[in-house]
Amino acid sequence: MRRISSGMTFFYKRVFPIIWFGFLALFMGIPFAKSLFAGSVSGPPIEVLLVPAIMMVVGYFMMKKFVFDLVDEVLDAGDALLIRNGHLKDRIALADITNVGYAQFMNPPRVTLSLRNPGVFGDRVSFCAPVSLMPTFSTSPIVDELIRRIDAARTAGPAKHRR
Repeated sequence: MRRISSGMTFFYKRVFPIIWFGFLALFMGIPFAKSLFAGSVSGPPIEVLLVPAIMMVVGYFMMKKFVFDLVDEVLDAGDALLIRNGHLKDRIALADITNVGYAQFMNPPRVTLSLRNPGVFGDRVSFCAPVSLMPTFSTSPIVDELIRRIDAARTAGPAKHRR
């Protein structure tokens, strides 16, 4: 089986949020520490804390919408995709995929599969597309191949059921 999701998914879902929120907490904590060591009772000005707090809130909602919903791993099993997110696993037949959305100019590049029948992960499954070192304006060859194979599976699917 071939992995068609990016190996960077762990970094995007687990490591980057820790770095993001850690640095923002540090930026909020430094003014408190400075005022504490200076003997100030009033603390830092609210403006100093407001920007990192807003960045935390906006960052959380952006990550919730674009990163936290990515599944951990997608494997190509020939006529199906094996999907894993944490301890949950699902097998989705290529013929059950109704649409493939690909957002290549997002970071991370995102593939969203719309499913005919909801599975363990619902009626949509999103994963991080493989990241190339030299991004181009063309689509991903892995995604293009997946779309062709899904189309072939859908057109072959009803013929099998008619017999």
